[in-house]
Amino acid sequence: MGAIGFYNLENLFDTENDPKIRDGEYTPTGSRTWTDKLYQKKLDNLSKVVSEMGTDLTPDGMSLLGVAEVENRRVLEDLVKQPAIRKRNYQIVHFDSPDRRGIDVGLLYQPKYFKVESAAALPVEIFESDGDRKYTRDVLYVSGKFDNDPLHVFVNHWPSRSGGAAASQAFRNAAAMEVKLVCDSLLQADPKAKIIIMGDLNDDPSSPSVKKVLNAKYKAKQVKPQGFFNPMYNFFRKGIGTLAYRDAWNLFDQVIISEALLNSGKEGYQYYKAQIFSPKYLYQKTGNFRGYPFRTFGGNTYLGGYSDHFPVYIFLVKSI
Repeated sequence: MGAIGFYNLENLFDTENDPKIRDGEYTPTGSRTWTDKLYQKKLDNLSKVVSEMGTDLTPDGMSLLGVAEVENRRVLEDLVKQPAIRKRNYQIVHFDSPDRRGIDVGLLYQPKYFKVESAAALPVEIFESDGDRKYTRDVLYVSGKFDNDPLHVFVNHWPSRSGGAAASQAFRNAAAMEVKLVCDSLLQADPKAKIIIMGDLNDDPSSPSVKKVLNAKYKAKQVKPQGFFNPMYNFFRKGIGTLAYRDAWNLFDQVIISEALLNSGKEGYQYYKAQIFSPKYLYQKTGNFRGYPFRTFGGNTYLGGYSDHFPVYIFLVKSI
């Protein structure tokens, strides 16, 4: 059995000022007084979560873990060295993206499960109404073998809802189309290609980018050959989310799979089930954010939590 997931790490910045990006608040003299002590606490918190994800069914936890909101490769190197997960020997796939805040996506993987064959950063080219390019996160595309089973993984952090969900919808639709075009090429070459699209999509499973552009279905029986299934949709329909805003839950963090991972009659790994990881300690207990995911900061006030998102993951199984 393998577990594949995604976690928005909520502003995992080191303490050094990088003049190329807007990271001044995450320095010892910045507005958040981001010291090495707080950085180490953040790493410890996040590694605890990663160490526990999926261990109810597999002691090795996450075979692959997509991540978002990381400043650079160094913070991922610091994360995988944490005592809670060090023995898993996570390896890293990461590219610096052109995002103005300097936050990237990445992929952590255990080499005992996954062998990387190729990796690329896919640029998401979107433009403001005045024609200026709006720089956002690249999509990370990684192809390899999952225990000898060919697998394609896309790690996403689509453009935010800044300016309003409707006004910014076209930006997320464009990011979805970037992924869809590559997936279409993969499926044209191999109709049985096993594909996982994961990430913080800044959209819900019912949003146009996911429901229409990716055409991800919420019922397995609706999925046609070369189509996509979104196992997160049923959580969303029940009012369960991965982040909260103004007392309403959204489910932006998703793992979507191609039809080849859905048909239990086929060889190799197949989809078993999906989960949102939300143990009690990941909820804020007091204050304005009570009942929300337990975050690191509320504004510039240090709260000492984990992330403002819950992680999500799926289990894959294969016949013996």
